[in-house]
Amino acid sequence: MLSQDVTGVRAAPVHPGLAGRVGLVAAGVAVLVEAIWLFGALPDAALVSDLGGLVVAGWAALACVGAARRQPEQRRFWTLLAVTMGLAALGRTVWTVERLGADDLPHTPLIGALFVVGLVTGTAALLCSNAAPRNAVGRARAVLDGVIVGLALIPIGWVVVFRDVAAADLTDPLRTIGLLYPMLDLMQLTILIAVAGPSRRMWPALAMIGVGLAIRAVADAGYVSLVAHGTYAPGHPIDLCWPLSYLLVGLATGYPPPAAGDAVDDTVESPVPPWWRVALPYLPVGGAIVAVVLSRRPTGQTPHLVFYGMMTLLGVLAVRQGLAANENLRLVARLRRLAYSDQLTGLPNRLMFTRRLRRALRDRVPVAVLLLDLDGFKQVNDRFGHAAGDRLLTGIAERMRDVVDGAGTIARLGGDEFAVLVDGTRGVPPERLADRLLAALQPLPGEEDLGVHPSASIGIAEYGPQHTSHTDLLRDADIAMYAAKAAGKSAYRTCTPLLRESAVTRAELIADLRRAVDEGQLHLEYQPIVDLATGAVRSAEALVRWQHPRLGPLTPARFLPLAEETGLILPIDRWVIHEACRAAGAWRQHAPEATVAVNISAAHLRRPDLIATVTGATAGAGLAPRALTLELTESALIEGSEVVLERLHQLRELGIRIAIDDFGTGYSSLSYLHRIPATELKIDRSFVARLDDDARAYATVEMVTRLAGAFDLAVVAEGVETQAQHEAVAAIGCLHGQGWRYGRPVGLDDLLGSLTPIDAGR
Repeated sequence: MLSQDVTGVRAAPVHPGLAGRVGLVAAGVAVLVEAIWLFGALPDAALVSDLGGLVVAGWAALACVGAARRQPEQRRFWTLLAVTMGLAALGRTVWTVERLGADDLPHTPLIGALFVVGLVTGTAALLCSNAAPRNAVGRARAVLDGVIVGLALIPIGWVVVFRDVAAADLTDPLRTIGLLYPMLDLMQLTILIAVAGPSRRMWPALAMIGVGLAIRAVADAGYVSLVAHGTYAPGHPIDLCWPLSYLLVGLATGYPPPAAGDAVDDTVESPVPPWWRVALPYLPVGGAIVAVVLSRRPTGQTPHLVFYGMMTLLGVLAVRQGLAANENLRLVARLRRLAYSDQLTGLPNRLMFTRRLRRALRDRVPVAVLLLDLDGFKQVNDRFGHAAGDRLLTGIAERMRDVVDGAGTIARLGGDEFAVLVDGTRGVPPERLADRLLAALQPLPGEEDLGVHPSASIGIAEYGPQHTSHTDLLRDADIAMYAAKAAGKSAYRTCTPLLRESAVTRAELIADLRRAVDEGQLHLEYQPIVDLATGAVRSAEALVRWQHPRLGPLTPARFLPLAEETGLILPIDRWVIHEACRAAGAWRQHAPEATVAVNISAAHLRRPDLIATVTGATAGAGLAPRALTLELTESALIEGSEVVLERLHQLRELGIRIAIDDFGTGYSSLSYLHRIPATELKIDRSFVARLDDDARAYATVEMVTRLAGAFDLAVVAEGVETQAQHEAVAAIGCLHGQGWRYGRPVGLDDLLGSLTPIDAGR
């Protein structure tokens, strides 16, 4: 018999050591000799049968002792089985001695006691195995299942075994009490099945032991039937079954213990047990009821053994059902906790929060909702991993508990979003509670340096006549929370009619933006980029504009943040890239070497189809790849993964130029300049604007220009508006400039007139 181990390799039992192999051979020979002797009806078959059983039981006991030494984690299991086999050998010895000195079968109390004690130790061994339930309730359930099966089989066995036996012959208690032997065997077999369950841990060894128990049950049932009918004699072929069952127990010791990968893992969902295993203890009960009716003697009386067995069965069934009812109650309580609580923080979840909010509104309790959203939590997950993010959420939940205490109900709605339901009758104004929450969520000493503690934005909504349901209240809290984020984060805002109206306008604007690309409402304007030494226009930056049909021209600051939040920036980016390349293709005849620059979002940078979009746009416009520059903010580049960096390298290999926009305003780092295949830096307008009167700004622009030269990067000074600023950036050494000093964003037709062709000789 083979078993499947965790690696998928078939594992066969191997008895270690020479002594183990010799013992196995001796036990096998003993069983074989006994089989030949009994089936051949040779002389002294009874003595050979007794000696064979004694030898095999003794070897099985020694094999279990050896297994207990080899498997420390299963020592109790194998030790108890060794005791069981030792009791079997002792019982066989007593049987042999008493049988040789008596004329009848030695059904003595001593032999019966040895059998019962062996049954107890064997059952205890099963309950101590690694496959057994870990709690007392589970072990009690397994024992009760076995007892139910055993008791239900008493009336069935009575009908099957004693149906042809005269009533006068049933007065011998030692004859009828023998029916308990197969009943106890089957009880133990049921316990083994319940213990093994759907898990495959220790399955080969337990399966081998289970086959041995089944053989012993058949042997005991056959023995009782033969004795009841007066046809049994020592040395009967059925005697072979007992040493065979001992042999199987000994063979089970040769299977390797469960591998380390088989250890109990609470993170793995337990398989659902099959229906037959759940119904196993109850299946024989119906047969027992029929057997009770059939077992009634002609006098109308039910045999005492059957009657008391059924009474005991009813009691055990009542206990088992009580245990099942208790487990069901515990399960319902656990399911309720799982359904209404957040598994990470232990706080109520969205479902529970909504139920409590609806109940408060139904009872007309004055309430307010505080909606809290962490600022920058995504960066924590990206930089330090989700485990760090989970620890942060757990810590924030603890701080919120300390602050809110009994003033309200805290819930985690999902992700990094929390909510507090404030009961207005408790006298704590929601604004004061919001102040305390913001103070408690400030980084502790050392946390700010680690960069793992984001700020929070809180929105407050108080229930009023304008709210028709709990969803209206949550919507207003959400509106106020976004207003807090727009106000600079780490703040709170209370929802007002003006904020509510603004949110409606915002929602309408998002809906209009979804249609803007398809309906041709977007257009591009181009701002020249000049050569500071000559004033020639050699490039232009494409800037998207929205001509709203109702609101008129909208600036990018009005709609691009909405596009970023909603994901609409992706189709807008694709349209801008294609349109800018077509425009650049149109000015090739006038200025073949002029290039076009396009801003793309961080979201697009993470898209795997970016390269296909860019190559398709340049090829469709007949534009050389070097004529296109992609402008990316440094914050977007820093957040990029290795995949994003690889994508940028592929773009550079194709000839696409890459500019780092707004340089100096993000998390500037020399390390990422080494990694990003940029071709130019664009100095942010905030530095250029202060060149007139700020020496530090002058030093910053000068430093960036020298740094760019060291990295062989071109430099573009943005936001040049005055002659003084132009002279400053030119003196510093910037090669290119952009700003109102050189031209405002204009349409393509106006741009064509300002583009400067390059002489062929230059």
